[in-house]
Amino acid sequence: MELLSQLTSIGAVTEEQFKDQFALFSQRATDYHVMVIEDTVNSRVVATGTLLIELKFIHSCGEIGHIEDIVVHSSVRGKHLGQRIIQTLTDLAKKQGCYKVILDCDEKNVEFYKKCGYSVKNVGMAKYF
Repeated sequence: MELLSQLTSIGAVTEEQFKDQFALFSQRATDYHVMVIEDTVNSRVVATGTLLIELKFIHSCGEIGHIEDIVVHSSVRGKHLGQRIIQTLTDLAKKQGCYKVILDCDEKNVEFYKKCGYSVKNVGMAKYF
């Protein structure tokens, strides 16, 4: 959770809530693919990202991959861990048969994702509740 807090506000999540949510992810393992990179010396997760698979009616009932929640711990940035996660999740989306993979990012991260082979398309919109 400490790592995810470097990405965004995570709120007050108890250990029990975390375990319950993890169990839900596990039940939907064909739709949710969470990748982590662990610092085995310090026994902590230093990078993570998620691939979500969305079923579509268009493109012959194809599938789209959505990359979400990419974060690398501030202490290990610059070591290409983010690129490794993006490449692995992108390869997984292709292997799963997705016809494309998409992601949203802050303007400050556009150049990073371009280096990973992504290009700017359309405009992202959101409505928060």
